[in-house]
Order: sequence, then C-alpha cells, then structure tokens
Amino acid sequence: MAFSIDRIDHLVLTVTNIPATCDFYSEVLGMEVESANGRTALLFGEQKINLHQRGHEFEPKAAHPMPGAADLCLITEAPMPEVVEYLAALRVHIEIGPVERNGAMGRMQSVYIRDPDRNLVEISNYE
Repeated sequence: MAFSIDRIDHLVLTVTNIPATCDFYSEVLGMEVESANGRTALLFGEQKINLHQRGHEFEPKAAHPMPGAADLCLITEAPMPEVVEYLAALRVHIEIGPVERNGAMGRMQSVYIRDPDRNLVEISNYE
C-alpha cells in the first residue's frame, strides 16, 4: 500500500546573507530565528525554513542551490487590508496585489513581495 504525505515540515532557502534574511523574515513576517549547532532556521507555526549560506550548504543539498530561485506562499489569518497597511508602514514594496488566487484550500487574497535575495514571497489569506 502506498503512503501519503500529511504536511511540509521544513524547506531550505540558500541565501547570500543569513543575517539579512533573518532580519527580513523576523521583522517583516514575524518569524522566530533559531540558531543551533552552526545552523540557522526561521520558525513559524509548526514549520520552519532552514537557511543555507551560499557556497557553504549542508549536505545533502539541492542539485543547484541558488539564492533567489524560490517562490513561497505563506498563509496569514490577518485580513488583507491589515497586511497591506503593515507592509506600507515598513516600506516593503508590494510587487503585485492584493489579487485573488487559488490556493490549496480554495480562493484566497494575496500580495507578492521579495525577500533580500529576490525570492518571491506570496502572503495570502483565505477569506
């Protein structure tokens, strides 16, 4: 019998500057930074994003680890007008949005921003 996948535990971002990435994800997106045993991760909900410094990735790693190649969709319970207002107050440029999109659980409102490595970060809310 085949098994099924329940959820994502973590993913890895290869970055050019771990402190700058930590600042962005903690200050803009409210993630907690965890550093232990020479590794750094961003914690949120029951998931995490492990950070690898470009050129010093941990093994095993992606076949072609590269900063700026990720496209993430992160879910918030905050109403989209509050998200937009908060990003404006921080002077974070919204590349696109708010726009309606289809997510894993149906229709949602999204805005798109970029992190320090120019990864695309979609912030979404299921209405």
